[in-house]
Amino acid sequence: MAAKGVSERSDLKSAGAMSVAVMMSRVLGLVREQVFAAWFGATHASDAFQIAFRIPNLLRDLFAEGAMSAALVPTFLKARSVGGEARGWQLATRVFVVLLLVVSAIAFLGFIFAEDLVTVYASDYRDVPGKFELTVRLTREMMPFFPLVALAAAVMALLNACGKFFIPAASSAAFNAVSIFVGLVLLPFADSFGMERIEVMAFGVVIGGLCQLLVQLPLLFREGFRFSWSSPLISRLRQDPELRRMMLLMVPGTLGLAATQINILVNSVLATGEGQGAVSWLNYSFRLMQFPIGVFGVALASAALPTVSGHWIKNDFASARKAIEVALERVLSINFAAAAGLAGFGVPIVSLLYERGVFTQTDTVATAHALAFYAVGLGFYSAVKVLVPACYAIGITRVAVISSVFSVVANLGLNLILIRHLGFAGLALGTSLTAILNAVLLGFFADQRLRSMGSRDLPLRWLGRVFLHGLGGLILYFLMKMASDRLPDGSGLALLPYVFGAMVAGVAFIIFWAKCFKLETTLEIVSLFHRKLR
Repeated sequence: MAAKGVSERSDLKSAGAMSVAVMMSRVLGLVREQVFAAWFGATHASDAFQIAFRIPNLLRDLFAEGAMSAALVPTFLKARSVGGEARGWQLATRVFVVLLLVVSAIAFLGFIFAEDLVTVYASDYRDVPGKFELTVRLTREMMPFFPLVALAAAVMALLNACGKFFIPAASSAAFNAVSIFVGLVLLPFADSFGMERIEVMAFGVVIGGLCQLLVQLPLLFREGFRFSWSSPLISRLRQDPELRRMMLLMVPGTLGLAATQINILVNSVLATGEGQGAVSWLNYSFRLMQFPIGVFGVALASAALPTVSGHWIKNDFASARKAIEVALERVLSINFAAAAGLAGFGVPIVSLLYERGVFTQTDTVATAHALAFYAVGLGFYSAVKVLVPACYAIGITRVAVISSVFSVVANLGLNLILIRHLGFAGLALGTSLTAILNAVLLGFFADQRLRSMGSRDLPLRWLGRVFLHGLGGLILYFLMKMASDRLPDGSGLALLPYVFGAMVAGVAFIIFWAKCFKLETTLEIVSLFHRKLR
């Protein structure tokens, strides 16, 4: 029991460090989006950029926050446990070689067939003079971002396996910092470069991806990694059993983790037919969603994965189950509250962050409308981030793949129905409902797998705590909505005191609710976050 407690505290400490790093990155990401919104708003140029970035960004999300960690972390840990440090780093070297070849080939194909790709998911852009051609050009210019960030994801996974979380999580801050620099310093001189302003932002994306890789490499070398082209390391790649195992895991792993990202792509395709601004409104709103997903979802999932894998390797199935349950309760407890704030106080938040330059009040209302529907599934988006890697760690790869395929089909069906009644906002709601279905399915089959290995049944007490977290979030939503409806007229920075006050009040309510019902998980996270911020 003591060992479990130490493991849980270790996961929380790692997740806390990672959450602070991710929060720094997400804050810079919001600043990046503010700069972008001020320059481009929800215009045709903005729509073209969002669609052009969707393919490399889709691939980035699958590798950086999904299949790479799910496959590489347990494989690396097992190789190092059985064969020692030298074997672990040999496997890492071979992973880099194979990964570079594969992702470079994919990026090359994306560059060559960019026009066909844009035709598939944004053919309606042909109706606007120059918009389709601009989207194709931007797609080609940003395609090198994918191989760079895929390598950065591999480095991040290895560092996580070594117990290093802060620097890898903070590396995406380098990407955001470069984009901000480009938007504030270089963009006004676009004419001097002979480029459109939106193209300058595209090249900033590629440079940012390079920086995201470079900032992690010194720490990896300090951990003991050395790259070598010598024959014993590079030869016989196909005969390396651990490399084959990892690559076989990544193929279904990519499918298993693809549901949310493919669903976002489907949303973008359907939104292109909803007129100017729809693609941008959905993108701005989901960017806000990514803040709590990254800080409390990806961070907690990444910190828990090495622990779950370690317990499973040792056949300690009860501890593996406990680690999954604790991670799930943590992401749900915080993200239910975050969803309530985003949905109930969405208009003031969007206005404060984006309403300046060419981003109008109409854009604010539309973005907040989509944000409210996205927020419905926020806790479950984060739960999927925990459950999919956990499924691979406990050996039920097929379940994650089946659930992902089902989610894509369900999302398409729901979106085609809801878009008729709610317009572009129906796409956000359809994606949220799909995330709920995906999380429930994954949780059910993970529970069945653990039962078959002799682990105890899912305790009713755990379900009761999750219910209380959800009930608290629902009450907080109504409180936030009432407060938002009673705000005086104003926009932009004039709303800063009200948004800050709402955040303080929301945190106070969460603490009050947690103390009333003795929800220790929430109090632990709030306490840890307070210490880390100090």
